[in-house]
Amino acid sequence: MQNVASQDYRDAMAYLGAAVTLVTTDGSAGRAGFTASAICSVTDDPPTLLVCMNRASSAYASVTRNRVVCVNVLSARHAPLSRLFGGKVPAEERFAAAAWSTLATGAPILADCAPAFDCRISEVVSVGTHDVLFCRVVALQRSVCTDNLIYFGRAYHTIEASAG
Repeated sequence: MQNVASQDYRDAMAYLGAAVTLVTTDGSAGRAGFTASAICSVTDDPPTLLVCMNRASSAYASVTRNRVVCVNVLSARHAPLSRLFGGKVPAEERFAAAAWSTLATGAPILADCAPAFDCRISEVVSVGTHDVLFCRVVALQRSVCTDNLIYFGRAYHTIEASAG
């Protein structure tokens, strides 16, 4: 069996376009959040998302202890916020840069995102450097958003919904 080098894998994955999200949490372990593109639907019965999180993330302890997250899907106007949440900026500064609310779990929901999935973490599986979080969606927020922020080729891009 031939091994694939980590850098070769990352270079190939750079060309798998993905929606950009902010994954946020709040609770007894504190408020935290990070930028993520490794998110996907698992099933609609029960509504469940998969979120991949690096265990070295500054948000890791809060997310895994709080056991709740909100997956906030970003539009093009949120690119600066995505960079902020993807950097080494303290959590207080990250959250001060936008307006937030909450739904069922208390995890922060970006006021103007499209859409937001408010979740309870139902299962965690460790694989390599990451944990795969299976997140049961318990509430939704939808807005009238016509574009999404996509990460492709190591850069942000915008896709827009077509009329009709």
